[in-house]
Amino acid sequence: MARTRATLAQVAARAGVSVSTASLAFSGSGPVSARTRERVLAAAEELNYAGPDPRGRSLRQGRSGIIGVVMEDRVLAAFRDPVRIAVLDGIAQETSAQGLGLLLLSDVGASADAIATATMDAAILFAFSSRSDRTVDLLRRRSLAVVAVGGPDHGLLTISIDDEAASAAAAQHLADLGHRDVAIAALPLVNVEPTTGRADPGNDRVAGFDRPRSDPTAQPGGSIKRLATEAERDGTVTVTLDRLRGVRAVYPRSTGVVTAGSSVEEGMLAGHALLADPTTRPTAVIAQSDLLAAGVIKTAQELGLSVPGDLSVIGFDGIPLDRIIPQDLTTMAQPASDEGRAAGRAIMDLLDGGHPAPTRFACRFHRGATTAAPR
Repeated sequence: MARTRATLAQVAARAGVSVSTASLAFSGSGPVSARTRERVLAAAEELNYAGPDPRGRSLRQGRSGIIGVVMEDRVLAAFRDPVRIAVLDGIAQETSAQGLGLLLLSDVGASADAIATATMDAAILFAFSSRSDRTVDLLRRRSLAVVAVGGPDHGLLTISIDDEAASAAAAQHLADLGHRDVAIAALPLVNVEPTTGRADPGNDRVAGFDRPRSDPTAQPGGSIKRLATEAERDGTVTVTLDRLRGVRAVYPRSTGVVTAGSSVEEGMLAGHALLADPTTRPTAVIAQSDLLAAGVIKTAQELGLSVPGDLSVIGFDGIPLDRIIPQDLTTMAQPASDEGRAAGRAIMDLLDGGHPAPTRFACRFHRGATTAAPR
């Protein structure tokens, strides 16, 4: 049977002080002597009293002290991605320093219903696609301050990176080395439930990107335009499109495969699809994440290909991979922790009545040991 929670009045009575004095002793403010504070804290210890109920303080202040971080996929998926962990850590660094707590919410399953009722002062949307209109509208109806980390334009204050320019820089690096036959290992084009598996390459929305590399009728950039047109309706993942546009600016006829997410396993599957046939094998692969790039490299090794001798591979993110592959990966490093810190500062500024500006970060090119001129 649960014990009845002790009250501040009981603590005050045991310490022989007024309730207001006991309250000041706990808050650490006001004209309370050190001896009186020690007496109040000792009485609280005897009664197993942890302090004033934070719900009461929230009612008095009109705030909960909680920032919601809302993700479009399941929390488990987020904690498998080093980039998302770094962004979350950056958010926590800023908010925890101000005594604020984070509440992780998912926009799938039963957790989606909690977005309408969860106690929070503001929300940070993280890793969202264009199908997040309902969540954005719901948060707006609650009159909550909202900041988005990446994602499509919902008229929200957004913290982002220049995915298109960074991908174009990665592609240009390969072009400068002399590569002409380049394929892409892409992140998901549409959000899918974890149970549905890989995006169907026979789907009409994917087919333009996933045409056989020898198809002479492939239209440069055509599938990108179609995907962008349908993004608002179908929930296309914006980051995937932006990174595809960047590569297509340098390699208009580049093709590739679509994965189900950022993981080494998905990268290996993409590698088999791109590298198994020697007659259509590219000289370089641009992966839309470092984990995908690591998977492609592992598959290349299984097939007896040397990297970068037989195949150049470039990634995107800038995460440590020394426990996965032996090479130093050539990649576009994004400042994930800085993105999170910027989102944390922006949400607190909004709560204080400020008018923070959107922030867009640039990625840094890292020349590793996985790219070289083609043989």
